[in-house]
Amino acid sequence: MNLYIRYFDEECVVSSAEEAFDFLSSLPGITLDEAFVKDLRQYMDSPMPYPKRYKVRPRVYFIVIKTTATTLAEFKVNGGRTQSLAESSEKEPAARFSINDRPGWYEGEILFKRVVPIPGTTKFQYKDTRFKARCKARNAQECYNRIVEHLRSRQDVDARSQFPSVKGKNFSCSYLGMTLEEE
Repeated sequence: MNLYIRYFDEECVVSSAEEAFDFLSSLPGITLDEAFVKDLRQYMDSPMPYPKRYKVRPRVYFIVIKTTATTLAEFKVNGGRTQSLAESSEKEPAARFSINDRPGWYEGEILFKRVVPIPGTTKFQYKDTRFKARCKARNAQECYNRIVEHLRSRQDVDARSQFPSVKGKNFSCSYLGMTLEEE
């Protein structure tokens, strides 16, 4: 994994932490201390795909983004898009096969915003809730529809709860086959 580093108009793509330190030490106003060096190494080795920003002084930051691009031109052409860890998992994104009919058993998992009352008040909050179910369906779209329909019909799920799109990252689905084995 490479790093894209940007500080105002100065930017580069590096393939190691040492190259990043060389680039950053060449910039005026940036001092590298031991804590920063350790933190940047941990960020580079971690599986976290999110960008990170480091404070230089009040209201002045530089940004570090993980990327698969090897050059600055390649990074700019791709717009910084990288294959995230979620996309590389075993579960296929539902949008890829939702239109193809493949009857059988599916295991769908949905992360939705559930409305939950705050104890002692009359207020409510949204809480991320994960729900996983196996159902018989013709395709991923039907699996999604059955899961959402089931959740909406439950009395313990408020009608104001918000459900993600079938094409989004908060719904995943895997095909289990025509028959379901006993576990």
